Amino acid sequence: MTETLTAADFIQFAKQTQVLLADLFEAVSSANNWQDRYRQLMQGAKLLPALPPELQTEAARVRGCESAAWLYHCQIEGKHLFIADSEARIVKGLIALLLHAVNNSDSQTLAQFEPKAYLKQLGLEGQLSPSRSNGLYALIGRIIELSRG
Repeated sequence: MTETLTAADFIQFAKQTQVLLADLFEAVSSANNWQDRYRQLMQGAKLLPALPPELQTEAARVRGCESAAWLYHCQIEGKHLFIADSEARIVKGLIALLLHAVNNSDSQTLAQFEPKAYLKQLGLEGQLSPSRSNGLYALIGRIIELSRG
């Protein structure tokens, strides 16, 4: 893979992860307690393929995340596709859940995305440390920014 991603890379990523991320969403949202949710998040990190080192660039780095995280975006036929990674497993698990919510969405849907409601639906509201919450909101902000062009 070179230092750029093609539209085909985004489509392949979305196809490969769509069902897996839906399963992760179900597992986290139906977990009985925080420990089970945390365990599912850690397992969810394994669902996302790692970005090769040459794509872990400063240009793609999400500002505001305590742990290094990278985000790539592509718009195909009005739908936004994202590829992301992090060096921290818990963050990568959170990224996986976020990608489940936003991948293949149009701009209007992304503009109306309610992160607090999504976290509540997952049972994560109030469970994340302030630094994790700040990083997650930084990632959400970057997704919305990229979707606006």
